[in-house]
Amino acid sequence: MDRDFSNYVVIGDQSRFKGASLSPKSLPRGKFYKLISAADARLSHVSANEALLCKNGTLDPRKVKGKILVCLRGDNARVDKGEQALLASAVGMVLANNLVSGSEILSDPHFLPASHVNYTDGAAIFSYINSTKFPTAQITRVVTNLGVKPSPFMAAFSSKGPNTIIPEILKPDVTAPGVSVIAAYTEAAGPTDQAYDKRRVPYNAMSGTSMSCPHVSGVAGLLKTLHPEWSPAAIRSAIMTSATILDNAMESIMNNSFYKATPFSYGAGHIQPNRAMDPGLVYDLGIIDYLNFLCSLGYNAMQISNVTDGAYDCSKRIGLLDFNYPSITVPKLSRSITVTRTVKNVGFPGTYRASILEPNGVLVLVKPAYLKFKKIGEEKSFKVMLKVKGAGATEDYSFGELIWSDTEHHVRSPIVVKAIS
Repeated sequence: MDRDFSNYVVIGDQSRFKGASLSPKSLPRGKFYKLISAADARLSHVSANEALLCKNGTLDPRKVKGKILVCLRGDNARVDKGEQALLASAVGMVLANNLVSGSEILSDPHFLPASHVNYTDGAAIFSYINSTKFPTAQITRVVTNLGVKPSPFMAAFSSKGPNTIIPEILKPDVTAPGVSVIAAYTEAAGPTDQAYDKRRVPYNAMSGTSMSCPHVSGVAGLLKTLHPEWSPAAIRSAIMTSATILDNAMESIMNNSFYKATPFSYGAGHIQPNRAMDPGLVYDLGIIDYLNFLCSLGYNAMQISNVTDGAYDCSKRIGLLDFNYPSITVPKLSRSITVTRTVKNVGFPGTYRASILEPNGVLVLVKPAYLKFKKIGEEKSFKVMLKVKGAGATEDYSFGELIWSDTEHHVRSPIVVKAIS
């Protein structure tokens, strides 16, 4: 999402720190207020660490009144901290990230003028407070910015891999917009969902995986409308193999601490709906494939019969590494292994060439290196051999990619490998 709702915290020495907010109220322009750390505004019986989180019953209104309060993120809800600041008679709040939250800042509809700043900027503000007898600050009004770079980046709350249930299947599959998404909102509750909040709005800016999921679901629905003959697996494949791992500055997508993210953060990448309409090739799966998959996980015929019309013969088990998924994950690579995949042509006739970006310390070979398709619906299988390069193996997960390309389509699959000695 290349849009944000931002404002600035300006402290007494004129340092400016960009934050995020959806506070409908703003402080008078250019006016500075006394600035206080929540740790210094605690009630006498409360610890500094508890007060710093701006929890209910920790703040002394006599110390807070008329000031901008600086709270630390963690434990209680971000909007609850704003509520506690308001109840303690603060005129504004600065919400500073803790170390775990890093650079992820979120726009919340706080009750009072507020700004959410990242960990580094929060640390600088706390340092300023401790360096002067009379710390002051102002919070500017919120503005909407478009074309923000770099975008997207991975949110701290986003689900992370590896897959702890079935390590041979890469999770997540993809990533999608999930931060400050404007969505229809119930008017049965306030925008903060707090009992104290009597405001009512038809739309709200929401963040979470619950915002990403509707984006992907909508794309899947559109693809099914465009290609009614496609299976759910084909739709997933089209979304995954057309995804991008680059941001709008054409650099690698970063995580919330501005380090390079990996497939354990974004899966196959950030969705690109228009490209998913015409993926060229898909990795398809049918009912029999899924039943064999259940057999490979150890389910017996009696258990599987609960999801089928009758008993199923598990004699045709497949190796989990050969499950026809649009990604290749080998959680325990010792010496070498060969996996098989099958692609189906869903575009025009053409010849696809394989190109490989090898994971660190792993040799990857694809046979055949070319696939020629003469018609729509034609399927062809290929094998991928992965071999540890000896001393070059990291004994940790490393990442690469396989791309099948006919120059018009680029069918990209992540390769995730953990070499073991």
